[in-house]
Amino acid sequence: MPLCPCVCLVFMLFFSAFGAAEDEAPFCQIRGSPEFPVLSKEGDVMIGGAFSIHSKITQPPLSFTEKPTRLKCSRVNLREFRFAQTMIFAIEEINRSEFLLPNVSIGYRIYDNCASTLSSMRAAMALMNSDELSSGKICSGQSVVHAIIGESESTSTIVLSRTTGPFKIPVISHSATCECLSNRKEYPSFFRTIASDLYQGRVLAHMVKFYGWTWVGAVNSDSDYGNNGMAIFLAAAQEEGVCVEYTEKFHRAEPEKVMKVVDVIRKSTARVIVGFMAHVEMDELLHQLSLHNITGLQFIGVEAWITADSLVTPTSFSVLGGSLGFAVPKATISGLDDFIIRDFWETVFDCKETESNTISETMHCRDNQDLIEFKDYDDDVAELRYPINIYKAIYAVAHSLHSILKCSKSQGCDKNVKVSPWQMVESLKQVKFTIKTGDQVWFDSTGAVVAQYEVVNWQRGSDGSVQFKPVGYYDASLPPGQKFVLKTEEIIWNGGKKELPVSVCSESCRPGTYKVLQKGKPVCCYDCIPCADGEISNSTDSNDCKKCPEEYWSNQNRDACILKNVEFLYFTEVMGIILVFFTLFGVLFTLIVAILFLINKDTPLVKANNSELSFLLLFSLTLCFLCSLTFIGPPSDWSCMLRHTAFGITFVLCISCVLGKTLVVLMAFRATLPGSNVMKWFGPAQQRLSVLGFTLIQVLICILWLTINPPFPFKNMKLYKEKIILECALGSPVGFWAVLGYIGLLAFLCFVLAFLARKLPDNFNEAKFITFSMLIFCAVWITFIPAYVSSPGKFTVAVEIFAILASSYGLLFCIFAPKCFIIVFKPELNTRKHLMGKTGSD
Repeated sequence: MPLCPCVCLVFMLFFSAFGAAEDEAPFCQIRGSPEFPVLSKEGDVMIGGAFSIHSKITQPPLSFTEKPTRLKCSRVNLREFRFAQTMIFAIEEINRSEFLLPNVSIGYRIYDNCASTLSSMRAAMALMNSDELSSGKICSGQSVVHAIIGESESTSTIVLSRTTGPFKIPVISHSATCECLSNRKEYPSFFRTIASDLYQGRVLAHMVKFYGWTWVGAVNSDSDYGNNGMAIFLAAAQEEGVCVEYTEKFHRAEPEKVMKVVDVIRKSTARVIVGFMAHVEMDELLHQLSLHNITGLQFIGVEAWITADSLVTPTSFSVLGGSLGFAVPKATISGLDDFIIRDFWETVFDCKETESNTISETMHCRDNQDLIEFKDYDDDVAELRYPINIYKAIYAVAHSLHSILKCSKSQGCDKNVKVSPWQMVESLKQVKFTIKTGDQVWFDSTGAVVAQYEVVNWQRGSDGSVQFKPVGYYDASLPPGQKFVLKTEEIIWNGGKKELPVSVCSESCRPGTYKVLQKGKPVCCYDCIPCADGEISNSTDSNDCKKCPEEYWSNQNRDACILKNVEFLYFTEVMGIILVFFTLFGVLFTLIVAILFLINKDTPLVKANNSELSFLLLFSLTLCFLCSLTFIGPPSDWSCMLRHTAFGITFVLCISCVLGKTLVVLMAFRATLPGSNVMKWFGPAQQRLSVLGFTLIQVLICILWLTINPPFPFKNMKLYKEKIILECALGSPVGFWAVLGYIGLLAFLCFVLAFLARKLPDNFNEAKFITFSMLIFCAVWITFIPAYVSSPGKFTVAVEIFAILASSYGLLFCIFAPKCFIIVFKPELNTRKHLMGKTGSD
């Protein structure tokens, strides 16, 4: 069994000096002054306690010429004093119990470490050793206490655990939450009745993210507690996508660093600050923030300070009002309030001046005079939270002793069993019990209990007092989805507002935009860039935009894909109406000319111009006008095939008629030459056959085109990104250009023949009118080719219709307008005599 060697800084073995007598007995004597407990009571078994009953320590000057005086502690920490009172209450309650350690009394030795690691070391040594000046012949032996309760702060607890650890003395902390203490290799005998900061740090980050605070400041104590806790929070915050604008830390003994932190907070843009500090550091920071009138910040706190009464001052609420944080769940321990307020002062700390008081009692009361000032103070009792953890720790020790001593209600405990520290450690690992509040206590593999927190909010009560109102909870033992609950509607934020404060580096990017990180800044600082055309983002703070499907396009807000507009030449749009008007006007005008010719079919002018071909030409022109209507409206399989073939065939029929008329003119004047017999070979039958032959060739080309690769409706999505052009694909471009080329060939042939016949006598000569009409026809279609190729969308169809109408009107007006003018306005010229008379004069 490992023992506590007194050579560990405290005791020194003095043997007889050189030349001393051999029969002189050796003894072990303490060097320096012994450390006395603040509160103590003897018992069969002893439990030690270490608390920061005072929060300030004054170190005496070191002149190295005389023995230094004792360290002086000041400034009572009432919360820590309540911890000591709770420890005594729990021990006294167990001593009165008939079921737990029935015939064994528990004593205690409670030391004040004055919030100093130096005093923590002295307390640890005193707890392991006695405060007697000498200990006999042997300088090693059993530890004075069987377990130690404490300390409150992680750094002091680490000092205590490292000092007692090699001797397997169990240390049970009620408040030390540093995750570093979970290392069982370094702290094998450490236990705690509070959860590790691993949970608190992660839940802090989750809560910050839950409220949309992606830009926060972070301040922590420069201690094991603050540094380890902040490291956990920062790692969790990064996983949650929360950015930290600054991370500052300071120690309570470094006032210049506090001023630096205040300056950083003043200049920062983050409106939410996560404070992972002990209540002493928080008190220092609060004091400076109040002096500099820095308000309007939302503080997020941890269990170490969020419910600390010492922070509640007349000016603190302007800074910390609305603070939100995690606290140890409040629990009511029956009888504790009365003990703290009355029984403790009457039994444990009875400092009434009587004649029976011993010198030691008088000195004890004089040294702790500042504690007596709180004798009738009870304002803080209602808000005590940590005492339940101390209560659990004391009962854990008691149950462990109960098991080791093999206690029973009937036979009591075996007092002959020697309890060793390592037995206590092993027993604590196995302990599992339920206290009178209904809470079950047991330690996990790291020596901690289940993580349970209460979320509290600093609020003003109706009487003006500061209240720590519960607004949620965290319980790691519950199923996922039920572990963390927040009642946001009950929270009052900083400044007394119900509206959630905002703390972001950049405002959220609305749907329709995406985030682009600002150069050299954290990921939470970004610019919102609108999505490109055809792309959308339908959620807030999108990292990129999604491309719409091929037949869809982004709406104006770029937050939804909508079907693209389908574009084609509508009958109802302005352009369609105009083209339909001119089409129908052309048909009407053609019919008027046909009727006029039909009425005057027996007149010399109509007969002289080959009336049969004229009527066939008028019929083909009517078809040409009408075929333009097939180009208007939504393309379909039949309309795509009809529009191009109808156009090709009707125009070939038209040009064939014009070519026939041109040949008739040429042949007619050839026939006037002596010995010419040309008209016999180009009579009416031959004229019909020529027209039919030329047209059949075009029909054959169209049949081949439709058979091999016909035109088809096509959704053109490449021309415009934002709309679909519904058009007729040519199918076979060769077929289209063959149809168009054949029309051009006939038109060119007709133009050449008409040009050759332009010098023939005027009144019998249609050649110059045909020449002019073919000139217009060729000009239109030559111009059509580049216009057709370059026109986008429905304008391609409009250009084609325009070319059809222009060439049709050209033929109609150039060939038939002069004749109609004579028939209608100059009927006296419509005589054979006039026509024959004019022949020779031209």
